[in-house]
Order: sequence, then structure tokens, then C-alpha cells
Amino acid sequence: MYIRRTSRPHRSLRSGGVLLAAATLLVAGCSSGGPSTAAKVADGGPALGALPRATPSPLTPYYGQKLRWRDCATPGFQCATMKAPLDYAKPGEGDIRLAVSRKKATGPGKRLGSLLVNPGGPGGSAVGYVQGYAGIGYPAEVRARYDMVAVDPRGVAGSEPVECLTGRQMDTYTQTDLTPDDTGERAELVAAYKRFAEGCGERAPKLLRHVSTVEAARDMDILRAVLGDEKLTYVGASYGTFLGATYAGLFPKRVGRLVLDGALDPSLPAHRLNREQTAGFETAFQAFAKDCVGRKDCVLGRTPAQVAENLRALFERLDARPLPTGDGDGRRLGESLATTGVIAAMYDEGAWPRLRQALTEAVKKDDGAGLLALSDSYFERDPDGTYSNLMYANAAVNCLDLPAAFNTPDEVERALPDFEKASPVFGRALAWASLNCAYWPVRATGGPHRIEAKGAAPIVVVGTTRDPATPYRWARALASQLSSARLLTYDGDGHTAYGRGSACVDSAINAYLLRGTPPTDGKRCSAS
Repeated sequence: MYIRRTSRPHRSLRSGGVLLAAATLLVAGCSSGGPSTAAKVADGGPALGALPRATPSPLTPYYGQKLRWRDCATPGFQCATMKAPLDYAKPGEGDIRLAVSRKKATGPGKRLGSLLVNPGGPGGSAVGYVQGYAGIGYPAEVRARYDMVAVDPRGVAGSEPVECLTGRQMDTYTQTDLTPDDTGERAELVAAYKRFAEGCGERAPKLLRHVSTVEAARDMDILRAVLGDEKLTYVGASYGTFLGATYAGLFPKRVGRLVLDGALDPSLPAHRLNREQTAGFETAFQAFAKDCVGRKDCVLGRTPAQVAENLRALFERLDARPLPTGDGDGRRLGESLATTGVIAAMYDEGAWPRLRQALTEAVKKDDGAGLLALSDSYFERDPDGTYSNLMYANAAVNCLDLPAAFNTPDEVERALPDFEKASPVFGRALAWASLNCAYWPVRATGGPHRIEAKGAAPIVVVGTTRDPATPYRWARALASQLSSARLLTYDGDGHTAYGRGSACVDSAINAYLLRGTPPTDGKRCSAS
């Protein structure tokens, strides 16, 4: 499944996901260290149960620790390392060390506390996000009143990162054919998933059991206490909405001001989440196609239908004959990398001109460099051939949080008509991308559930009507589950809404963060 991340990243287009490495969605239920039982809601589905308000004595040392702040390499920011139990069920059996960063409130005005941010993923570096964007790019009035804070979730970036493959192995993995045409290609795809899973299992056998969203949410509560905040103030984008909602479900009385932007629906099973996200990418692509036909440089056609048909034809040609790219490592642009490059640009309409240029180069010049660059930014591949651990952490969290969407290739084959109906352009590839957790070395500990967070202060849930990665209906669903939700709708394109050009959205969220005044439930905004 594709990663859900905010489209205001700290590096160009660090906003996407992965076809191969992230094939399930990130909905956690009870996991080791999570609540031992799930409450029942009226419709018979499970609801995430709150943890006891009193801190268990074995966790007292973690809640009472003092962070040793130091200057980060990034000017103006401080860094520290926080300890949390690797296994909340057995806190005496080892710690995990988590990377934390902050930029202190600039003033003027009275400091309101800490504002924790998370860009999504799972697997996105929150520390990188706060240092590269949120700590310098959030509205000045917000940064004046809050310490801007981030913690890399367990298994991510600076927090004991999950590792799985070498750079060369990852290059091979990302080029694997995602639309197998025969039994041989199908076997190659299955083998790629197995090699990826085995690599993760060999390099992080113990850690893989303890990177669930429930555990990450519990880590955030330790950080809240260590920072001296009575309640958590938080802005989470994309997957970060699921992390924030999970926190609210576990600790409803400790909810301060929570903004969940680009929301997930935690109540759906993986196959439905994958299929609905596939439809979300189709919605975004249709918006791109409609915009493209009005541009002089739209090489794919003069009607949206022609754009879709010609893009599918391009993918088919690349499947048979990959294009040269001039890449120093000899990579050519095949169908899988091209599909990833196109999907990367769906996250932010600001990337559409770059996509049109890349498509023009591919169609008219047989040059795949532009689409390869989009794909590389999406996978967080650096020019030296190394990758961040985004892909590995993404799979590790996803495959622990929720059972696999499909368990066998035959199950995928049977689901292909539904996925291709959801997206004639991307459906086939995204269906096969939903198979990878079938071979994961660690059994899932979570499952679909509702999050109600009864007793929590008002929580703002934000949904974008043409969001590719987190379809708008998910925001409506999460808002209907949370007992205190206020739904804020952005009628627009791209992934997430805060800080993306709508003065209406930004002013509503700023008022909530600064004055504690949530928007009216059902408020709608547009770009302006």
C-alpha cells in the first residue's frame, strides 16, 4: 500500500509511499503493550479501549526521566534521546532509544506548551519533518507560542531504524514487475516479497515485534510527560492521524488540541482500505488529467479519457521495453518505477507541471530520467544509491498493525476486477502491491477497530475531497467514530490540507491551536 504522508515535506516530494514495501494499511488494534481488551460498540465492532489513568509502577522511571538536550546539526534546534520500554508488557526486559528534537517557542506571547508533529508514513521521520518544515514553516504565530517538537517513532530514522536490504538490493526490489503477465513473473514478484521480508527478519528480529502504532502512541505519552505537558497538543498528517487517534483512544483524558489532517478510517480491513485508496489515486489522477488537457504541454491527449488511455499504453510499453535514464547505476525506467513516479505527483498538485515535463520526455524523447527522479524522491533514494529506512519501517509497522490484505497470489487474481474497476490506470499494480505482508516474518498483532476516545476534548479531523492517499470518506468515517470530533472539509486536490494554500483551513486550525476554539463541525473550505 502507498504510504500516507503530508505533502509539505522537508525534501522535494518526500510525501509518498511505496508499491512493494507498503502493501497493507496501518490500522492497529491491541498489540503487545497495548490495552488487554477491546470494548464493544453498538454495531458489534471492537473499539480501542483506554488505558488506566494511573501510570503503572514499572513505567515510572520512563515517565520521570530527564532529557539531556544538545544542539542539533540543524541550527536553531535541540536534540535529545528518550528511553521507552521495548515491550510495554515486559518493561524490565530492555529499552528502545527514541530520537527527539525541538525548537523552542520564539515569542512574543505566552508559551502554550509543546506542539508535537508527525508527517505520516508510517516510516516518515518526524525529526526530519520538524527541522525541515514544521519548525520553520508552520505559521509564525503558532511557532511563537509553542515549542515545536517531534519524535521519530520506534523503528524509524533516528529511533533504532529497521533495516532490510542494501541499496543495490533495494534497487532490484523497486524495479520488480508489479503487473505479472504469466506464472514466471508472478513467481518473481512473490520471491521479491519474500526476500524483502527475510531481510527485515534477519536484521531486526526482535524489533519487528515492537513497532506497532499502539506502542508508538504510548511512547508519545511518555514524551508528553517528560516535556512537562499535562495534555498532548498534536498535529498529525496522513498516517499521523492514525497515530494521533490511537493516542486519543488510549489516553482520552490527556487529549489537548489534536489536529488529524488527511485521516484514516481504522475500522476497515486491509483489503478494503487498499481498494479504497486505489480509488483515491484514481480520483486524483482524473483531476490531473482534467487539468492536463487544458495545458499546452499535455503530451498524453486532449481529453481526460485520452490521457488515461495513453498513460496505460505508456506503462505497457515500459513493461516490454524500459527506457534509458542516464542513471549512473544503470537503472532503466520500467513500468513499476514509472507508476511510482506518476503516483508520487498525485500527492501535490504543485508537482503536476514536473510530471507533465517528465511524461513529455518519456513519450517524445524516450528519456525516463524525469519519471525516475520522481520515483527516487518517493522512495527516498539518494544520488549515491542509498535509501532512507522509510520503506522498511513502513512495511514493519503496516504488517504488524493489520493482517495482510491477501495471503496468496490466487486471492489477488480474484480481486483484480474490483481493483481495476476502482482504478483502470493503477488498479492492477496496486492489487499486487497488496500481497507483501503475506510473507512477513512476524504475525500481525492488530486488527480493524473503531476509535471513540470517549471523554476527550474536541479533536479536529481534516479531510480533502480529492485526496489521493487518504480518501475523503475516511475523514468522515473517523469523525463519526470519535466522540468529540469536529470535521473540517477542504474542497481541493492533493494530500492533506493544512498549510497548502487555503486561508480558510489555515485560519480555522490556527484558531484552534492558539485559542482552543475548534471549527464548527462540518465546516467547508476551498483553496484561496
